[in-house]
Amino acid sequence: MTPQDISLDLQVRVNHAIENKTPLSIRGGNSKLFYGREAVGDAIDISQNCGIISYEPTELVITARAGTALSLIEQTLADNNQMLPFEPPYYAETATLGGTIACNLSGPRRAYTGAARDFVLGCKILNGRGEIISFGGEVMKNVAGYDVSRLMTGDLGTLGILLEISLKVLPRPEAEITLTLERDTEKALAKLNRLAQVDFPLSASCYDGDRLFLRLSGTEGAVKSSKKAIGGEVVKSNQLIWHKIKEQQHGFFFTKKPLWRLSVAADTPPINIDGKWLYEWNGALRWLVSNASAEIIRTAAEKAGGHAIRYRHHDQNCADVFHPLPTNLLGIHQKLKQAFDPHGIFNRGRMYAEF
Repeated sequence: MTPQDISLDLQVRVNHAIENKTPLSIRGGNSKLFYGREAVGDAIDISQNCGIISYEPTELVITARAGTALSLIEQTLADNNQMLPFEPPYYAETATLGGTIACNLSGPRRAYTGAARDFVLGCKILNGRGEIISFGGEVMKNVAGYDVSRLMTGDLGTLGILLEISLKVLPRPEAEITLTLERDTEKALAKLNRLAQVDFPLSASCYDGDRLFLRLSGTEGAVKSSKKAIGGEVVKSNQLIWHKIKEQQHGFFFTKKPLWRLSVAADTPPINIDGKWLYEWNGALRWLVSNASAEIIRTAAEKAGGHAIRYRHHDQNCADVFHPLPTNLLGIHQKLKQAFDPHGIFNRGRMYAEF
């Protein structure tokens, strides 16, 4: 089937679902099915809607269909000495571009270059009215009202099916090294806070409870001078350690206990909850392995001005996967759901039971 035929076939299926009031569960590479709640509905496979549509290395823009393998996207960019700036996790070799954008998941580089949402230029979607519509384009620009292309980033497929996505890409850094220093938690966080106030070419940070790891990326001169100023030992397996952190293959993540993802201000002091902690993004992203209750963890996150997601090892039908929304914000989500998917057929209940 041609790409146009595939899009039309998906459109027919959606219209059929609307007529029969049948909910649909969007599937691609299934690499992130663990994330969030289990969606209600018949599976609709978008993995055949794949392929790179256009790529202009000189313009730093790539456009591809949502079912395109993330590995193909990154290899194509690497062949031209470019990269996805938000360093997305795969979690499985079957990871697709659409799933990556729908989950808005970013890797170690996120705190220094931006999140997935920041690099989405435009998209084509199939909405819950059975319409194929396009938003944005292939250049960054300000728009009035909602930026729909970025609104689709992180919606977990609850607003529609992503068909095509345009992304801004960046050149790969000229040089890159990883430094390691032995610190206790308070000293490690203090070190990160100090470094964040200086113009060092940091591109990743991680503290595993014993050692602080810092990645420097940039020109040869900037990396060399920063290494001297920061100190520490150079890690030989520079790429391997960040791959393990990004893909949750570090020993910290090998657990059957609930894994929580806390987003707080980077300068938040250590949070007093029993369990194991791993810190990323200058301390703004905190992974917690703990049997503590959702109430205890979420209350602590809220006191720090942040929120907490129960990331892995949970019952996908439980109500406490994502941080509860305030009434006014829940209302906005419900209105958006009504506007894009008035019949409520897409990934029903994947984020919250209310939509």
